[in-house]
Amino acid sequence: MTKKIISILILLCAAQLAAAQKPTPTPAVAPPATLDEKIQSELKSFSGRVWIYAKNLDTGKDYALRADEQVRTASTIKLAIMTETFHQVAEGKLKWTDEIVLTKEKKQGGSGILFEFSDNTKIDLRTAVNLMIVVSDNTATNLVIDRVGTDNVNAFVDSLGLHQTRSLRKIGGGGEAKALTEIPLYKNFGLGVSSPRDMVRLLEMLENGEVVSKEASAEMLNIMKRQQFKDGIGRNLPDTIQSASKSGALDRLRSDVGIIYTRRGRIAIAITTDDMMEVAYTEENPGLKMLWRLSQLLQDGLGK
Repeated sequence: MTKKIISILILLCAAQLAAAQKPTPTPAVAPPATLDEKIQSELKSFSGRVWIYAKNLDTGKDYALRADEQVRTASTIKLAIMTETFHQVAEGKLKWTDEIVLTKEKKQGGSGILFEFSDNTKIDLRTAVNLMIVVSDNTATNLVIDRVGTDNVNAFVDSLGLHQTRSLRKIGGGGEAKALTEIPLYKNFGLGVSSPRDMVRLLEMLENGEVVSKEASAEMLNIMKRQQFKDGIGRNLPDTIQSASKSGALDRLRSDVGIIYTRRGRIAIAITTDDMMEVAYTEENPGLKMLWRLSQLLQDGLGK
């Protein structure tokens, strides 16, 4: 064998060896394309369960994830309580100027400011409702429930077609609804029970002026626009974008219900995160951060 042939064979072997050692390129993974794929990708790293319903009220386009399952409401049930209060005022059963006396026995801890007020402080019904929504005042909530009654709240939301939504009891106990004896499972839901689809339906009816009256619906939305807890779906919204919302929090739960008034449509959103491993009452709570990230995806995916 000549030296020339040997050299050629050596070069061929070297080329084959180099080709064998060259790493095979990893196929590119396509980024999530659909809204559902993006949401499912976001949820992969979340330690907890999530329920979602969202709808663009201008186009009708929506997104659902376990949207018809009932969830613990925490403080979002205060929206239902507010609607019945407006209903009873409209019927003449209550007046916004009705006086409420704050006594030591009626004070309730947790969110709000009324428990800091002096005993025998007098407020009116309108003030109590505003505090119940704007700062999620627990004492104010119980004072309002004392006036309107949980069973009346449930009868009214039922008349609106919200059959998954029920106010169950006052904060800290008392004022128990008949629904607790009718459906024993409700004892596991705390203050109230609803579904994401029910909550968005309530938002849509408010936006359409269909709850009590056009004027009452607008006033309720204006109260929600002044809500102070914006660490969920309303986080980091620019000043040019309004939101009307009500949030809820328990140790392992964070929920938010509201309308984001974007340039691409009015996006009504109801999200509940529950069964989280971490208990943290800070803005860095994983549930709050997940509410925000999901709301961003929903605004983008449902925008016209």
